[in-house]
Amino acid sequence: MRFKILIFILTLINPIINLNAQKEPVKLGVVGLTHTHVHWILGSKNVEDIEIVGIVEPNKELAERYSKLYGYSMDLVFDNMDDMISKTNPEAVTAFNTIYGHLEVVEKCAPLGIHVMVEKPLAVSLDHAKKMKSLAIKHDIHLLTNYETTWYPTNHKLKELLSNNAIGDLRKVIVRDGHKGPKKIGVNFEFLEWLTDPVLNGAGALMDFGCYGANLSTWLHNDKKPISVTAITQQLQSYNNPKVDDEAIIILNYNNSNTIIQASWNWPIGRKDMEVYGLNGAVYADNKNDLRVRISEGYDGFDEKEYHLGELSAPINDPFSYFAAIIREEISVEQFDLSSLENNMIVMEILEAAKESAKTNKTVFLKD
Repeated sequence: MRFKILIFILTLINPIINLNAQKEPVKLGVVGLTHTHVHWILGSKNVEDIEIVGIVEPNKELAERYSKLYGYSMDLVFDNMDDMISKTNPEAVTAFNTIYGHLEVVEKCAPLGIHVMVEKPLAVSLDHAKKMKSLAIKHDIHLLTNYETTWYPTNHKLKELLSNNAIGDLRKVIVRDGHKGPKKIGVNFEFLEWLTDPVLNGAGALMDFGCYGANLSTWLHNDKKPISVTAITQQLQSYNNPKVDDEAIIILNYNNSNTIIQASWNWPIGRKDMEVYGLNGAVYADNKNDLRVRISEGYDGFDEKEYHLGELSAPINDPFSYFAAIIREEISVEQFDLSSLENNMIVMEILEAAKESAKTNKTVFLKD
């Protein structure tokens, strides 16, 4: 009798075992090693959804340095995208090169049907972004943008609370991102060289950290573009950042609310946090896992509830598992998700307007 029960159980679970065995990881190419966010994917040993089949990096000293650190074979390293693609046939690529180089990645990959995920921001300029969007649509590929804050449980809880009217109608968003500055925190030369270049990065802190606030504000405002953008930039460390801004304040004006983005390479302590104010209360996303909700009581009183949140559930807890799940059609990209092309085209409009506003000392109005 026990033997028959065992056979019955094995009959039930065998299709599941076979299904898992048949699930192949997505063949992924890594383009560039000069963006230090590349440590994220090189160190993702527990992500079984992807297999790195090739790496494009002409700087062999850098490639060898990371090879020793992470244990990948130098046989995976190619001088250019053409060689990597022809010899490894990747299904998708992730771009960890300069922001200026994102366009070339899409130009190479889109016509071949290779999906692309770039590190934030999407592009170095709105012009580049429009070309990338056109190629992605024409060749029907996914073109995603990865932000660290996309995977913060606190930001998703904040969105949920706002959507459920927990603090009333949205009135103000304040987003603060940055650190002491790339040179002060000791980023490697290969990253510093282009991160502080106005052509290769598009600007300084305005692009590097202003994009986070533009991304989150667009998401929290249910995909609406701001009416106008006003920005100021400063250079408080001219000795470290002689070619670009290192301080930016960007104000986004919506119909019934506003967003203040504080992007800085001058914070004494690194931060990625956000405050959201409604008619009846406020939510403070202090970091990745800690969130506070304050509901107004009288003039300056409030009732506060604190949350310490665990990680998001797979595959939406990691950019590479998320990318793989989308390619395998296990999940879909909602139109204005944080990683979506639609959201990030608005981000590029905001950043472009912010650069113009800072340069001209005028408010820039966005077109509908």
